[in-house]
Amino acid sequence: MKTTLCFPQLIGEGGEYKTIGKIGEGTFSDVLKVQCLRDGKYYACKQMKQHFESLEHVNNMREIQALRRLNPHQNILTLHEVIFDKKAGAVALVCELMDMNIYELIKGRKKPLPERRIMSYMYQLCKSLDHMHRNGIFHRDVKPENILIKQDLLKLGDFGSCRSIHSKQPYTEYISTRWYRAPECLLTDGYYSYKMDMWSTGCVFYEIASFNPLFPGLQELDQISKIHEIIGTPPKKTLNKFKQSRLMSFDFPIRKGKGISPLMPGLSRKSLGLMYAMIQYDPDDRIDARKALQHPYFRELRMAEKNALTMHRKMRLAENPVERDCIGLQRISKEDQRQNFLRNAQENPLGHHGPPSVVELPKLTVPAVTNLTSYPSPPFQSVFTLPATNRPVQVLQPITCFGTHCKSDKQEFKSPMKQFHLPALERRGGGY
Repeated sequence: MKTTLCFPQLIGEGGEYKTIGKIGEGTFSDVLKVQCLRDGKYYACKQMKQHFESLEHVNNMREIQALRRLNPHQNILTLHEVIFDKKAGAVALVCELMDMNIYELIKGRKKPLPERRIMSYMYQLCKSLDHMHRNGIFHRDVKPENILIKQDLLKLGDFGSCRSIHSKQPYTEYISTRWYRAPECLLTDGYYSYKMDMWSTGCVFYEIASFNPLFPGLQELDQISKIHEIIGTPPKKTLNKFKQSRLMSFDFPIRKGKGISPLMPGLSRKSLGLMYAMIQYDPDDRIDARKALQHPYFRELRMAEKNALTMHRKMRLAENPVERDCIGLQRISKEDQRQNFLRNAQENPLGHHGPPSVVELPKLTVPAVTNLTSYPSPPFQSVFTLPATNRPVQVLQPITCFGTHCKSDKQEFKSPMKQFHLPALERRGGGY
């Protein structure tokens, strides 16, 4: 397959890159497999279809800003470099190359994945989301195609739809792919938060375990119907929250919901508990990424991670005797302090440390009373009185500031970010 480059030559700080082939294609970008001619390593090159006028325009891209803030992290796709061809107005993001995405892993697969492998993938995905959310960013398009893997390592990619958690609502309504869209995204005019990522993660969790989407709606109303069919109709209290932010009213028939267990009888109780916590209808009741990492479902991985960290620390101390001796001295010092404290407590059970010493204060010599001489105070004239000429008092004028850092009161703030109305994307390879 012949691939046309937007760049006359793909040359960056890392050297010149040779195109090997196309990995995936999206609405706003093409993903190519490239090889660096300097070191021979392979990378994924995401070429943006948008035209860029200046370097400032490039640096204002949310995806670039997010990757720079979140890197480095073991579960976030690594950005190698950004290449900007000013003459062509083209931008390319050179990232690390992964083996495949989750959709490609489960597509056409018949034998289920081992429970331990599913647990590991979900643990790493929750780690990536926790890192994102703690850094003030939410993804808004978590789905199997955007979750990349290389052997046992999982990384979250494609940050083109991300937003700041602290940005002002409402957001774009149709941002995430329909099957993974949270109820607050479907039933409000863009009033949702970072908790939408956790709903999408719950849908991905089920899909990795079953190889089938949890809520495969054909359109918005059918999507809501699919959700109610599984988890039931929410209480009126929850629906009233959504009505406050949407002009149209909606009344759904009361349904109990058949649950996830009939669809996946083999799921463990802990995995079901975490899955239900992720797809709570009310975002206020939905679990966040930090609490998800502490869920009993991940207890085995947490213990293994803790043991590995302890073993690594012991090996580091064995290789570095100086550090080991310093830690040993610190332990001895702390032990001495503890023994001294216990000894003092036994000798002085009431907390007294010997009788208080009496200090005799010196006697003060009080001099005789001195008569103070009274002096007449000179009259003070007010500085606010008018002068003798009866001229009007000058009124102070406000100081006008000139310069690039000064802002006028009439100046309106305009965000450099543009909001895009994104349609639901079809399943395609990529995820970068």
